[in-house]
Amino acid sequence: MFFSRKPSKPQNRIDTLIGAGTKVLGDVSFSGGLRVDGLVKGNVTMSGDEPSTLVLSENAKIEGKIRVSHVVVNGTVVGPVHATEYVELQSKCHVTGDVFYKTLEMHMGAIVEGKLVHEEGTLSQEGFTPATAVDQSA
Repeated sequence: MFFSRKPSKPQNRIDTLIGAGTKVLGDVSFSGGLRVDGLVKGNVTMSGDEPSTLVLSENAKIEGKIRVSHVVVNGTVVGPVHATEYVELQSKCHVTGDVFYKTLEMHMGAIVEGKLVHEEGTLSQEGFTPATAVDQSA
């Protein structure tokens, strides 16, 4: 075909923007890519099984749980961050809560007031479902 390009990866595409000065009071569910420059007071979760990307700018703030496949944080999060694939904590990042990840990139200056927890498996509503069960009784 004339335009037979493969679609860009979800982590490289932003479909939705919550702009600076915007306040969202309530949960946000999205697919594809979401960039937050404003304030969200509620949980931010991916919808469906497709990979999703959440990007928080330097001035962004989320007060609630985050459950996505990829997340890049350069703003403030008050609550746990659950990512099935990738977490990038940039230099202006401040997370107050635990960070669950499969792959982590943390820049100098990033602050996490909580645990960094490496997880393998898939994300469910309750948290991570282990990819393999390990018998530790032996």
